[in-house]
Amino acid sequence: MDFDYSDDQKFLKDEARKFLAARCSPAVVRGVLDDPAKSYDEALWSAVAEQGWLGAAIPEAYNGLGLGRVELCAIAEELGRAVAPIPFASTVYILAEAVMAHGTDAQKASILPRVAAGELIGCLAVSEGPGQVTPSSLSAKVEGGKLSGVKIPVTDGDVAGMALVLAGEGGRPSLFLVDLKAAGVGRERLDSLDPTRSVARLTFEGVTAERLGEAGQGFELVQAILDRAAVLLAFEQLGGADRCLEMAKEYALGRYAFGRVIAGYQAVKHKLADMYVKNEVARSNAYYGAWALNDDAPELPTAAAAARIAASDAFWFASKENVQVHGGMGFTWEVDCHLYYRRSRQLSLVAGAPKLWKERLVSELEKKNAA
Repeated sequence: MDFDYSDDQKFLKDEARKFLAARCSPAVVRGVLDDPAKSYDEALWSAVAEQGWLGAAIPEAYNGLGLGRVELCAIAEELGRAVAPIPFASTVYILAEAVMAHGTDAQKASILPRVAAGELIGCLAVSEGPGQVTPSSLSAKVEGGKLSGVKIPVTDGDVAGMALVLAGEGGRPSLFLVDLKAAGVGRERLDSLDPTRSVARLTFEGVTAERLGEAGQGFELVQAILDRAAVLLAFEQLGGADRCLEMAKEYALGRYAFGRVIAGYQAVKHKLADMYVKNEVARSNAYYGAWALNDDAPELPTAAAAARIAASDAFWFASKENVQVHGGMGFTWEVDCHLYYRRSRQLSLVAGAPKLWKERLVSELEKKNAA
């Protein structure tokens, strides 16, 4: 079985790289990082919407391009390479995918065209503080169709127009669509390691909530949504890891120490080789995940967990070693290494920490072996 991109998908990926090289330079990323009033780059968001990327996997009936998930993976890889400072993941990988998979016809007709046009930003509000949310610890509640509670931290919660919120309903956890511009919603932007992907504290006081999917299936729906998002996030992480390897290689070939390029020293060679190996392991798992996602295969939970674990490890390792190869200047604000280190940490937590995905992978393998 060939898991590689087709010629058309490679063309799309190449064009996405060219577009982002022109419209998402490190200066654009730094423009968001340096400006406390900015949570994302609005000009880049509009340009990406004009390219049709927000609706790449959305059916044409809802004003999308109607492409497959593999094409979306190709776009995600290039967004990760450019560390694009836009809420693409929260909106496309999570909100749009959730509505397409579990929404009613009315919900799809209301939400998907606005996502495709760039008019609606989404977010996922599950966490309520430190530790994993469980049925017994879930405090957010919906009574009479009104949501009350607190969610923290919520990635892109300060700029989103709609949230997917996990909350109890009649003693059972359910998932709800909530308009964040409605009365009773409070937002507080929080400090984070990567301000180019903002986080917020959301408070709800009697806010109208519309259920997504079946009542009482909240945790199952969240996990299904995260399985899909994990594959797409893995491609973002892979793109970032590849760029870190390129940066480290370019610097090592141009930096001289004791009369020779540092790329000639064994210690540096080992760093680059280790980065390459981890990236290729992540690539193999990500490609398998893309196949499972595109075909909605039964192997998706296992493939998603493996892709998530390998990509998180590869991006963190590559971003860390990229700093080390650059030496003392790698730690400075002026060098771009920290942009990737920040994003590697952010992406490794945004849809569940690697520890949780390792537990999920073991659980899925145990189920498979017991069958």
